[in-house]
Amino acid sequence: MATQKTPPPPRGLRQSGRSLWTAVLTTFDLDEHESAILTQACRIADLCDTLQGTLDADGIMSESSQGTRVHPAAVELRQQGIALARLMTALRIPSGEASEGRAQARPGARGVYPIGGTS
Repeated sequence: MATQKTPPPPRGLRQSGRSLWTAVLTTFDLDEHESAILTQACRIADLCDTLQGTLDADGIMSESSQGTRVHPAAVELRQQGIALARLMTALRIPSGEASEGRAQARPGARGVYPIGGTS
């Protein structure tokens, strides 16, 4: 659990990014390399908000020279959502509600799967 004062969020983060930064760092102590991953995750969270705003304004479908297509922002939002999930997985932040008194569970990114072939 975090025991030190939470460092301020990186410059340029908006609401979602700042909220994610604060939520993670008030609960977990991160190493320097994990803080770099969290910074990227926060930036992607903000980008996802921007893309969602575009979709809210324009709609999910858009007109192109090839006819009606899924809006490019929808495609990019999906890709950024995948990237955000991968970054959060790399941080090994447990998901769901943990019971009181339970130790922080942060197993390795590969979990119990072997590296290489199976035996």
